[in-house]
Amino acid sequence: MRRDHADPANSPRRNDWQTIKTLAPYLWPAGEQALRLRVVLAMIFLAAAKGASVAVPYVYKQAIDALDGNQGALIAVPVMVLISYGVARVLAQALGELRDAVFAKVAQRAIRQAGLKTFRHLHRLSLRFHLDRKTGGVSRAVERGTKGIEFLLRFMLFNVVPTLVEVILTCGILWYLFGIWMALVAFLTIGVYIAWTLAVTEWRIQFRRTMNATDNEANTKAIDSLLNFETVKYFGNEDHESRRFDKALARYEDAAVKSNTSLAFLNIGQGAIIAIGLTAIMWMAADGVVAGTMTLGDFAMVNAYLIQLYMPLNFLGFVYREIKQSLIDMEQMFRLLDENPEVADSPGAKPLAITGGELRFENVSFAYDARREVLHDISFTVPAGKTVAIVGPSGSGKSTISRLLFRFYDVSGGRITI
Repeated sequence: MRRDHADPANSPRRNDWQTIKTLAPYLWPAGEQALRLRVVLAMIFLAAAKGASVAVPYVYKQAIDALDGNQGALIAVPVMVLISYGVARVLAQALGELRDAVFAKVAQRAIRQAGLKTFRHLHRLSLRFHLDRKTGGVSRAVERGTKGIEFLLRFMLFNVVPTLVEVILTCGILWYLFGIWMALVAFLTIGVYIAWTLAVTEWRIQFRRTMNATDNEANTKAIDSLLNFETVKYFGNEDHESRRFDKALARYEDAAVKSNTSLAFLNIGQGAIIAIGLTAIMWMAADGVVAGTMTLGDFAMVNAYLIQLYMPLNFLGFVYREIKQSLIDMEQMFRLLDENPEVADSPGAKPLAITGGELRFENVSFAYDARREVLHDISFTVPAGKTVAIVGPSGSGKSTISRLLFRFYDVSGGRITI
């Protein structure tokens, strides 16, 4: 009897910050100066793109005010302003694309290194882990984990942070130009939107986590059944295997329906918050135009700022949900790295030096499980160049001896020498 290893999907959760901390070295790889330079350049392009983006509504206001003003200046001033408007939009787009292009190699290298490290670690784990493994679940955890890294790197660094910076800049501009109340309404709208998104998303995570677990379960059952195709045929168990697979799919279906229903609830709330905030601010701007304290250009600029801000903010809800899902996927993969190899060399162990080649089992005892000892006080010698046959009934320990010889397990007592 062998003890079971915990399924990564059902192990205790890592903190999200632990997952991000594990990922951080891949973003700033030691000894990779070229990749570090790419990270710095990407940050510069990000800042420049946001600067150009924030300038667009202000240039738009200048164009409207020029068109609404002295008609004698209609030939020169609006043309230059409109050209500036076009240049600002092009720069915002181009700098954003340059940022993505520069960072692409960093993201792909991080995915490659994390996948390779996980693969190597799986090969370092003991035979016990792999005999007890759920092949489909482990492979799916690694697959989703590497995809989660790509999404997290691209959207957390280049969507969440820039959007928050743009929120601060926009509220600051509204405060400076039109007073604290308009900025306060905009800030409160964004705050309520973010609070709603975070609260409902945290509630929805349980459904996504269940989807992951049931997806792993269904995939594991399918792969294990197909790997044992011959045995299934021997016993005519096709219908039984189909029922087991369908039960797992039914659990996934139930979790997926709950996830999609709760998503609709989240989106309705987000839309209502944005609509109320936008209407309130535009009402204030329209009142300012009527009172003569704001121009039509100001009215258009406020609307442009809010639309420019709320569009990525609406996307921020999706991004946050996917970031949480990516963290869950990465957490499952990184938990595989937390598995400690059962067989490990002692500190300061010297490389094996074979001189004669004589093999000795000296009072070797071994148990897969403490409740049942497979080998007890076994001793024998195989001289160099000789052949020894080990015979016995099934379960007597023949395969166990070969596994101990290759050190797939450590002995419980005694020693093996070469």
